Amino acid sequence: MKKVLIVDDALFIRLTLKKMLEKYNFQVVGEAGNGIEAIKLYKELKPDIVTMDVTMPEMDGLEAVKMIKDIDEQAKIVMVSAMGQRTMVVKAIESGASGFIVKPFNEAHVVETLNSL
Repeated sequence: MKKVLIVDDALFIRLTLKKMLEKYNFQVVGEAGNGIEAIKLYKELKPDIVTMDVTMPEMDGLEAVKMIKDIDEQAKIVMVSAMGQRTMVVKAIESGASGFIVKPFNEAHVVETLNSL
């Protein structure tokens, strides 16, 4: 069972993702509302996968990805954003993300993306 850390400033999105992932036998080990919390929890929980929102207060997802990758270059991080623009996808991948999921979620795509890691 893969352990997942969900990072998003919107509680509704975190709950939606958690419910979806648990249905497909992922274990949600933690939730964070911004990049600073994400880095702290990543160090503590050592999840297999991180889902990371792009736009958040205090520290955005792109900056958090870079910092997590500095801690663990093998970290598997999937960016999650309503901004499905090509430039944002490229920035996320350049920052070290392993994939990109666009809101609103397509459940099959989310599960397929995480299973592919």
